[in-house]
Amino acid sequence: MSRRPILTLAAAAGSGLIFGIGLAVSRMTDPEKVKSFLDVAAMSDGTWDASLAFVFGAGLLVAMVFYRLTRPMSAPLLSLSFSWPKKVHIDRPLVVGSAVFGVGWGLSGLCPGPAIAVLGLAPAEVALFAVAMLIGSWTASLIISGRTGSASAVASGDAAAK
Repeated sequence: MSRRPILTLAAAAGSGLIFGIGLAVSRMTDPEKVKSFLDVAAMSDGTWDASLAFVFGAGLLVAMVFYRLTRPMSAPLLSLSFSWPKKVHIDRPLVVGSAVFGVGWGLSGLCPGPAIAVLGLAPAEVALFAVAMLIGSWTASLIISGRTGSASAVASGDAAAK
């Protein structure tokens, strides 16, 4: 629950707008650009496009700075409490999920954030991907909740810990 619903919505909208603009400017919404980055085998002939590494690096740098700034705070500005990750170890569901995500990203050139951004620009080109992504997420949540006996565990990110 948030302290100030209007400010929380405005912050979410502003963050989403900045994220979407960043995706478009960096061309992470272009599947061919992403595939060129993911094709690290092209390093040998000099055609690998490493430019998206700067996008990832900038995102990591910003996250590190703000993570450090918020750590000493007792609560966030627009919420009652922080939602820090409870799991700190690498387990099988993390590795399997990462591998499946990576295969999907490599085949399509889109990950969820850019796919949603592209829906606003060229919906016909990514509509099937977005529907398949939602069906895959829903199916995975059913599998995980069936294994753990709790759908709420999936929502809290605690499914593998049960």
